Amino acid sequence: MDGLIILWVALGAFSGGGDASPDRPNVVLIMADDLGWGEVGCQGQTKIPTPAIDMVAAEGTRLTSHWSGSPVCAPSRCVLLTGKHPGQGVVRNNMENGGWGPNQPEGQYPLPDAEITLGEILQDHGYTTCAIGKWGLGGPGTEGHPNRQGFDHWFGYLCQRQAHNYYPTHLWRNDEKVPLAGNEWFSAHQKIEAPLESESDYWNRFQGTTFAPDAMRDEAVSFIESRVGEQPFFLYYASPVPHVALQVPPDRLEAFPRDWDKVPYLGQKGYVPHPRPRAAYAAMIAGFDDEVAAIMAALERVGHLDDTIVIVTSDNGPTWAGGVDHTFFESSGPYRGLKGSVFEGGLRVPMIVRWPGRVLAGAVMDLPSGFEDHMPTICEWTGVPRPDGIDGVSLSSALLGGSLPKREWLYRELGGQQALRWGKWKGVRRKLKQGDDSIMLFDLEADPAESMNVAAANPEVIAKIAAMMADAHEPSKVFPLPLIDDPKIEEQTVTTPPS
Repeated sequence: MDGLIILWVALGAFSGGGDASPDRPNVVLIMADDLGWGEVGCQGQTKIPTPAIDMVAAEGTRLTSHWSGSPVCAPSRCVLLTGKHPGQGVVRNNMENGGWGPNQPEGQYPLPDAEITLGEILQDHGYTTCAIGKWGLGGPGTEGHPNRQGFDHWFGYLCQRQAHNYYPTHLWRNDEKVPLAGNEWFSAHQKIEAPLESESDYWNRFQGTTFAPDAMRDEAVSFIESRVGEQPFFLYYASPVPHVALQVPPDRLEAFPRDWDKVPYLGQKGYVPHPRPRAAYAAMIAGFDDEVAAIMAALERVGHLDDTIVIVTSDNGPTWAGGVDHTFFESSGPYRGLKGSVFEGGLRVPMIVRWPGRVLAGAVMDLPSGFEDHMPTICEWTGVPRPDGIDGVSLSSALLGGSLPKREWLYRELGGQQALRWGKWKGVRRKLKQGDDSIMLFDLEADPAESMNVAAANPEVIAKIAAMMADAHEPSKVFPLPLIDDPKIEEQTVTTPPS
């Protein structure tokens, strides 16, 4: 349940005369879901066109060592919106509030009222705030609902399980359930024993009429266009694409070769079957790029394309489930691991920043950074005081050609895993649930693919990383870290992909 984030900071409030106001920038944060480091053209993807994202890269700076908040959905979003890394944040894993039936309660573990979100701090300082897309931090009626976490307007999936189907029966607009025309409920997880007779049989069984991402894209465009002449705004656009299931309007498949797909996907690895799985996945990513293009076009129509800071990133690495062929697309780029893993492929994600006249065009920086850094960076750009108790550092100076931020380490945890980056070194624990707290060690400068464990030759480094991991992790009663918080080995709550 997870995905990509593109952050747009439109530098210029929409005044009556249309002039930009540098001290009151608009902020647009767009997040896709499960988009891998290697799945965009500017980072080597050759099979899937991403011209809108590539244009942002050509006109801005790429940060090639940027970590998502977590290798899965909900905790990654928690890090992004609160500025706290997973060892300190409240939501540290995906935790469901219901089952898969049509009448089950919606939502995941709710973000508490006490947490201060990026939406709240901007809202408190005069911004109109809007969240669109996939939420995953609290269902209907909970304290985690986006309207209760700093967003004036909300439209999309409140529940990550509902987002497994791109043809749901409904979305939510604020507290109102909005039916989607022509969509009837069906299970988002099905298997078939043999291929169906025709492609239309797949569409009849596993699709509907209204494609939810298009509805959310249109809502985002309408919101931007409604802001002309208004106070500055913050749009958090959390697209569910390209998270599986493999579903896309059939006409979009024709942009990709039929000979890619010799064998249909029958549902063996979850979600729903598809007759052309590679083409479907490519079309979903291309569709996300079209969403980016639509938002850029809307900003241009209101006169603020050149007054916009654009940041492109992803909420975690690419998936291994649902019929996605990550090997064919080289989805993780040169890195080891996939979604759910704290190896680089699960954590390292696209991060592109565009700010004409400020950020260098076409530049590339190998700057270790992460989702916790978005909040302090946006606070600095908007002139809003950063909250106390957050873990991130502002990237503003580095992005504007100045000094690099001072940080000792980056830390991540999920279920039975921990990862900590300290300079060129990265320590990884992967088997806490099996009672093994040993640390693998990788030299990311010499071995970015994490292919050689050099722990035995560097005991002093291992000891230092173990101490920093202990400092980074605050025990959690809701999401205990096995062997660290409790000697009892907890049953795994997410499926970890192969390394």
